[in-house]
Amino acid sequence: MTEATSATHWRLQTEADGVAWLIIDKANAAVNSLSREVMEELDGILTSLTRTPPKALIVSSAKNGFIAGADIKGFVGIESPDQAYQMIRQGQLVIDKLAALRCVTVAAINGFALGGGLEVALACRYRVAADDPSVTLGFPEVQLGVHPGLGGTVRAVQLAGPIAAMDLMLTGRHIRPKQALQMNLVDKLAPPAQLHAVARQVALNPPPAKSPSLKNRLLNLGLVRPILAGQMRSQVARRVRPDHYPAPYKLIELWQEYGASGDRAYEAEARSMGNLLCTPTSRNLVRVFFLQERLKSTGKSGGEPIKHVHVIGAGVMGGDIASWCAARGLTVTLQDREEKYVAPAMERARKFFEKRYPDEAKRNEVLGRLKADVAGEGVPRADLVIEAIFENLDAKRELYARVEPQLKPNAMLATNTSSIVLEQLAEKLAQPERLIGLHFFNPVARMPLVEVIQAANTDQKQVQSGLGFARQIDKLAIPCRSAPGFLVNRVLMPYLSEAVRAAQEGVPLALIDRAAEEFGMPMGPIELADVVGLDVVMSVGKVFFETGQEVPPVLATRFAQKKFGKKTGEGFYVWQNDKPVKPPYTGQSAPDDLQDRLLLPLVNEAVAVLRQRIVDDPDLIDAGVIFGAGFAPFRGGPLEYARTRGVDAVIARLQELQTAHGDRFAPDEGWDLLR
Repeated sequence: MTEATSATHWRLQTEADGVAWLIIDKANAAVNSLSREVMEELDGILTSLTRTPPKALIVSSAKNGFIAGADIKGFVGIESPDQAYQMIRQGQLVIDKLAALRCVTVAAINGFALGGGLEVALACRYRVAADDPSVTLGFPEVQLGVHPGLGGTVRAVQLAGPIAAMDLMLTGRHIRPKQALQMNLVDKLAPPAQLHAVARQVALNPPPAKSPSLKNRLLNLGLVRPILAGQMRSQVARRVRPDHYPAPYKLIELWQEYGASGDRAYEAEARSMGNLLCTPTSRNLVRVFFLQERLKSTGKSGGEPIKHVHVIGAGVMGGDIASWCAARGLTVTLQDREEKYVAPAMERARKFFEKRYPDEAKRNEVLGRLKADVAGEGVPRADLVIEAIFENLDAKRELYARVEPQLKPNAMLATNTSSIVLEQLAEKLAQPERLIGLHFFNPVARMPLVEVIQAANTDQKQVQSGLGFARQIDKLAIPCRSAPGFLVNRVLMPYLSEAVRAAQEGVPLALIDRAAEEFGMPMGPIELADVVGLDVVMSVGKVFFETGQEVPPVLATRFAQKKFGKKTGEGFYVWQNDKPVKPPYTGQSAPDDLQDRLLLPLVNEAVAVLRQRIVDDPDLIDAGVIFGAGFAPFRGGPLEYARTRGVDAVIARLQELQTAHGDRFAPDEGWDLLR
């Protein structure tokens, strides 16, 4: 094999029989991404290959993964849609050179091929993927408020047909190799160890080119596209609104008008993506992407990995924390007072593993890591003990008194409390500095955030170990100082409390939820209260109701009846098949100020958290509220939303609400920190 070209990020190697290998290995990076420099180098190599094409070209990766997509840093600093269009169009033209090469081209896909990485693969004549669960393909661009921009909106439809391809792009979901093969996005699968050999075989003996099925040709006809596009819009509208997330609607427009055919379709794709990149939605979602990366980095130096976790408390939270840890490869023992309390958690874990692991051997392996442990025999062996019992200070202290003497010298002790400050919990410990908070959110399997809580005297090594543990189990970790409600519950409770007050005033529950959903929240506050649990809302929320005022009867009555929400089958709503049954509200309308009544107290409380330094900076607060409370991501977080709306405008509106509804709307003293 001879070295024809060696650039910073690419290698071109040609074998004696004329087969060339174009290998991406982005310098100083753990994964391959398509930065400006990577694309410029690729352009130069492809220009040379256009003049003197090899017998065949195989595009592959030297890293454990093909290409993760565009380098998102390149989206920052774009000032205008025209500037964005020029950047995207240049990228398209580079990929077009790959598609136009006068030789057989094959993409050898290992690991992930996402976004621009998949678009590079689609520009090759053939694609061979390693048949391995680690291989994922997809177009996640909608999560950044855009759609594919390097020809993906055209080539994906041409290969997979409009229904399958558009669904992949509209949802941003990932698919595995077998699905990709069925969709015609991949031509052949290979055992991972034989990927290069099979790719070479395809390059030297190319199979006949596949043509679109008759069904897909018919669905792509100009007369049919408007009908199918209307159905797509209806499906998208069930999830997102066009004023909140315009990208999926623009994607449908592109396909309806151009049918994924011709040069005009590529040019229109670039123009559309250029416009989208400059929308507030995309700018905020790009910001959220970097906030997520920052949270991922907080636990990188967490010390020795945890191997054995012991969870005490097999309720919904404790049981689900235990099953999640087992799914992430840890040995887990789960303790409660009696076997009858542990058994339901073990059954929930079994059902969770059945959904997550279709392969029986893998499922049994994970189940084998989770053990019921009523006697607490796992405590002395555990690297981490997580207390997840009910919210009662005396009960937790009594538990710590029994557990602490059994702990290994270097073991971590953590609480999943959602409301009690660490100083009170640690007061009677022999080593109070070892207690940290690891506050998970419900449902554990879906909520990505863990608050890592520290008191004033907490050992910083314990805090760092807690951050490292959160990352070890693939959660986003945010460090918080101990205070009532910490970050997420602290900002959520004024929001939930105002929703309860509105309900007490007679505003229909579903209308209250609708006001928040129209702002962009994934679910309304009444539904959220049911999901969190009205018992938790009561425990945390008493602090937030006005001093001397009783908890509104609309909440207190349900609590007294033990109607705690989703976990008991009824709260504010009756729950059937994991969904709330919302009564109709035909003919009724919400108060004009309801949306601001709900959301601005949340924003105001986020300012208070910043002023009191419960969390270190505004970006971390925004990240925590997005990933822990589901605050509308396209708005960038509560503090970013306040900046966008205007600090003075928000303060003035809070003062108006204060005059109309009471001092709970009084602007916090910390607003100057955002100016």
